[in-house]
Amino acid sequence: MGQSLVQNYLHIIFSTKHRQPLILPPVEQKLHAYLAGICNRLECHSIIVGGHTDHIHLLCKLSKNIALFKLVEELKSHSSKWMKTHGESFQNFYWQKGYGAFSVNPSEVDKVIAYIANQHEHHARKTFQDEYRAFLRKYQVEYDEQYVWD
Repeated sequence: MGQSLVQNYLHIIFSTKHRQPLILPPVEQKLHAYLAGICNRLECHSIIVGGHTDHIHLLCKLSKNIALFKLVEELKSHSSKWMKTHGESFQNFYWQKGYGAFSVNPSEVDKVIAYIANQHEHHARKTFQDEYRAFLRKYQVEYDEQYVWD
């Protein structure tokens, strides 16, 4: 086979350390754009980035040229450094150590886009922890509660 053809949609989720509510206006939209830019620079086409005050949801196509762990490492390290440039209140900005990454069926991409776009409304009713546990159950991921959060 002469070509390497890949079409992997990924829904990536990660939280601020200790779920600190630090992703607030006016930095929220800028952070989302910054994360999208990192994805695009790494040839992982960013479809949508959203989230709430304490976490990020990102839908992208994983490039054939980068491993998932490397993409997440690049996203978290560069954006954490970038956030620290936005004033003293962000000097202790960190992401949690872990992350969730879930494959998305191409027929479900529009549903995931709508879900990510409505994060603020969604979190008026549900905490990040409850949301994340629901993803782990949906995708049948075994986990130990004491190691999930930080």
